[in-house]
Amino acid sequence: MKTTIYALSTPPGRSGVAVIRLSGDRVGMVLDKLTRGRRPEPRQASVRKLSNQAGEIFDETLVLYFEKPASFTGEDVAELQVHGGPAVVEATLSALDELGCLVAQPGEFTRRAFEHGRLDLTEAEGLADLIDAETEAQRRQAISQMSGSLKALYEGWRSKLISVLASIEGEIDFPDEEDVPDALSHRAHLPLTELIASMGEHLDDGRRGERIRTGFSIALIGAPNAGKSSLLNKLARRDAAIVTDIPGTTRDIVEVRIVMGGFPVVISDTAGLREAVDAVEAEGVRRALDRAVEADLRIGVADARSDEELLDLQERLQDGDLLVLNKMDLVEKKKAERDGYGLSAKSGDGVSELERRIEEIVVDRLSAREMPALSRVRHRRSVEEAVDSLIRARLKLAEAPELAGEDVRLAVRCTEALTGRVDVEDILDRVFSQFCIGK
Repeated sequence: MKTTIYALSTPPGRSGVAVIRLSGDRVGMVLDKLTRGRRPEPRQASVRKLSNQAGEIFDETLVLYFEKPASFTGEDVAELQVHGGPAVVEATLSALDELGCLVAQPGEFTRRAFEHGRLDLTEAEGLADLIDAETEAQRRQAISQMSGSLKALYEGWRSKLISVLASIEGEIDFPDEEDVPDALSHRAHLPLTELIASMGEHLDDGRRGERIRTGFSIALIGAPNAGKSSLLNKLARRDAAIVTDIPGTTRDIVEVRIVMGGFPVVISDTAGLREAVDAVEAEGVRRALDRAVEADLRIGVADARSDEELLDLQERLQDGDLLVLNKMDLVEKKKAERDGYGLSAKSGDGVSELERRIEEIVVDRLSAREMPALSRVRHRRSVEEAVDSLIRARLKLAEAPELAGEDVRLAVRCTEALTGRVDVEDILDRVFSQFCIGK
């Protein structure tokens, strides 16, 4: 029998109402003790006076009781909607301690729901993402995943893989039987090809789901004093980075999070790219170059007066990146005809045009498609492993169907790990540890 757990599910501090949740086999007994035998009927909200073991009434509150298995966790569950003063909350938690309940760990309620089959691992991750959602795009993706979009995708792949495996093993187990045609495993070639293509299509989505969860990454790169920090502050609409006339002021990466087109965006100001004057600046330059490689979009910022800076950035930037010519207020108009976005980060002239272009790029790359998005690195890695196994299986069909069958089994296991069908304890610990207390 598992312990009965409890947690404050609303933020601590003074409030009108504080919600305390309980789950476990002893919930009914706990309610009987707290309400002096007036436990509410299941699924009926009831007002009850709560008392501690000494018989002292410490609150009059709304109590809800859900009997297993028709509850969030699949266990007996209760919610106490107590008054939100710190003293009342503390008295309630102390009373639960006296009755032998234990404080829940992060994600323990949802983990119990997973263990009782109330939701699969992808749905649990969707719930965590919904709680953490800061933008409309994140909310929509989380709701879709929590509603089972990824579960349906992964279970569909698993079902097809099992059919393929049955075809392969049919020839292995019954090679001489009349009811099993020769080369039955060859029938697996087309469905294997279709599965590889389907999985590949989801892998080749520009990591859309992961970027919606964590943010579309933009790196500002360029020489010292080109105006990267000033541009960052304009885009962030606050003084996020220090701006001085001293070259090399920015040594480490400065990040700001903003919303563009309903999507989360992370903009990074990086150290100026030049021959470093000391070890600290050298480390800053190294980090700047690494962030530029990792970024979804690079924005090169050059002093419009410097042909050298312009040429250097043109060599560093890739197709689809943006080039910004800053300090246009200091050059003659005829010099503004170069390729790139001309602006003045100091005055703000031209920044709105750059913002519109960045937003167009973000929306184009992250906008919803028909298919559900792989939202986490672990999803992508499992699907990549499955594709590799299926490619190997397809090559072995004719000469070594036994080995092909083993590769298909590996792919099945990858899809089962995605939904939590197989017991991968380290994955479960990592997923549920990211939840907030009380969920």
